[in-house]
Amino acid sequence: MQHALEADHLAAVAAMSAGRSSRRALILRGSLWGLGHTITLVTICGVLLIWGGTISPYVQSFLEILVALMIIGLGTNVLYRLYQQRPHFHFHQHDTGEHHLHAHTHQSDRKEHLKVKHQHEHTDLGLGRAVLIGMMHGTAGSAGLLVLAATASSLISSIGYVIAFGLGSIIGMATLSFVASYPMRSLERCASWLNNLAFAIVGCGAIVIGVRLFTENLAAL
Repeated sequence: MQHALEADHLAAVAAMSAGRSSRRALILRGSLWGLGHTITLVTICGVLLIWGGTISPYVQSFLEILVALMIIGLGTNVLYRLYQQRPHFHFHQHDTGEHHLHAHTHQSDRKEHLKVKHQHEHTDLGLGRAVLIGMMHGTAGSAGLLVLAATASSLISSIGYVIAFGLGSIIGMATLSFVASYPMRSLERCASWLNNLAFAIVGCGAIVIGVRLFTENLAAL
């Protein structure tokens, strides 16, 4: 669970979730990030534990660089969307009668702003992307986990360690997403400039963390 709270994980999930802050979507994305993370950890570590293989420091650093580039890309995408779309907020109502505030843009609208209908569907929850990002993180983190799992007394214990570690990452990120959903939902009710500032901080933070991770591992190649 603690592993799920590492800076590069938080940066990726925060950047991925910026602008899509319904509580259900946040929790689903966090959980599926953990699932993707667990899939690659169990697959890579399981195969290497069974066959007695290892991951070289060179390969480990290369994988971390790929993660760093992914995080930089996610942060850059947040800033680009913020600049391009200039999101703002309106109350709107769903067919179920639910009223809530929602961030949206009129980037593709050709009508005047006041004439545009502010009712829309919530279709893209970004769940597939959450799984892929989690899988990428799991691939990069497999080397360190493999070293720890290999110290167990038996092969079954080693694989069990990896599975428990993966389940902990799912629980950790799902719990964090649930907790984070409250301030993010509250943020939607703030002024548009404050919400946009928060998204900008998320994007810049992701880029800074990605650059730091990139430079640290580039030196190790």
